[in-house]
Amino acid sequence: MSEWRNVTPGGLVGLFLGALLVGSGIPGEGTCASAEQVEDQLQGTQAVPLTEHQTDPSAADGQSQSAAVQNGSPEVANPPEAPAPDARATDLELQPEVMLGTPVKASAMPWRFAESLTPSREPAATPAPIDGAAEDAEQSIFNVPTVLNHKVERHIRFFNVAIRDRFEQWLTRFNHYKPLVERILSEFDLPSDLVFLSLVESGFNPHAYSRARATGPWQFMRSTAKLYGLRVDDYVDERRDPIKSTVAAARYLRDLYDLFGTWPLAMAAYNAGEGKVLRALQKTQAESFWEIAQTRHLRRETREYVTRILAASMIAKNPDRYGFSQAQPDLHEFEEVVVRRPILLQDLAKVSGVSSQEFRRLNPELRRGVTPPDDAEYHLKVPVGTKATIEPLLDRIPSWKLSKPAGIGGRDRGGSPDWYRVRVGDSLWTIAKRFRLSVRDLRARNNLTSRLIRPGDLLAIGP
Repeated sequence: MSEWRNVTPGGLVGLFLGALLVGSGIPGEGTCASAEQVEDQLQGTQAVPLTEHQTDPSAADGQSQSAAVQNGSPEVANPPEAPAPDARATDLELQPEVMLGTPVKASAMPWRFAESLTPSREPAATPAPIDGAAEDAEQSIFNVPTVLNHKVERHIRFFNVAIRDRFEQWLTRFNHYKPLVERILSEFDLPSDLVFLSLVESGFNPHAYSRARATGPWQFMRSTAKLYGLRVDDYVDERRDPIKSTVAAARYLRDLYDLFGTWPLAMAAYNAGEGKVLRALQKTQAESFWEIAQTRHLRRETREYVTRILAASMIAKNPDRYGFSQAQPDLHEFEEVVVRRPILLQDLAKVSGVSSQEFRRLNPELRRGVTPPDDAEYHLKVPVGTKATIEPLLDRIPSWKLSKPAGIGGRDRGGSPDWYRVRVGDSLWTIAKRFRLSVRDLRARNNLTSRLIRPGDLLAIGP
């Protein structure tokens, strides 16, 4: 023991350190442990031992990779790297399966499209769907997962609570025309989810009229309607025709998509006009709808337009989930008869036994309740099963004759159908009182669904 008395404390530390290194299992090829590992062992930490069996970094995580391979899991050993923060995702919107609303599993999404699931430039976690819907997350034309967020929930509450009765009427009318609209969209190779645009625009009401003077189920402005081949005059307004207006809307949406390249931008342009969207993109130097939606270069209505359509589509696809009981709707079906002279729908109703309201419902484009006097042939829609009965009766219906318009404030006293041009300050009540008519009769004569009239309108006031 006398030998140990001459050993200095530094020598004791050296002996202890050497014994520790020998017990750590250093290979015999001359490899030495690093200074950090020695320091960790001296401080009592658990340093990873250098053994000849640990050659793959994944073994430090519990050898999850080898376990996955042994269990036959299809996981990839080395997953591809995430994209750079400024990577673009516009290619996703051009994929046919995305445009056509084909379900795409979130786990099957290519890594280069990971950023497209969030509007942020920085990598962020995708919001988790509610009610465990992660497996059924569907990629639609909106280029976002169909999951709930605070904006979509707000619009759902508005439809489900604030205007519940009205929205239920929208759904009933929408389902009446939905198969017809979907067939037209498919003929133009357009996504089927665009059908919900008309649900938000008007509830697919052919007589819907906005303060901007857009009308019909697709809310066409007069100039745009004429640009896409719709007839708008004193007798016919084809913006109200469910079929012709849908064809025009399909052509317009296709042109907007060709212009902007993405459906969110195309739908925003449908609401606000392509000029406003182009100016917003130019001022913000943005390339997507989600970027300009964060600015004030668009109206609030347009900024929330896509999420509003998304909320309406979620209710329309699952009405029972939101408490809307939908019975099997009657589909929009009809037959056509060719009318070669102007006739009143009321006269046709008297001889055919079909109500004039039914003729107006099938022919909402007729503004005055009369077939156009200048058309050599007009295809009038009649209920299914009545064509064979109505065609022989057309000769018994008296022709409607247009008298000379009375002009502003004038009146034709000859006894034939008269006309009155609406002036500033007029209302249906004052006009009806002036010509000794009831408001209900005046509205029926002119096929008016509301009390709204504008200066310059020509109203029939005769018998």
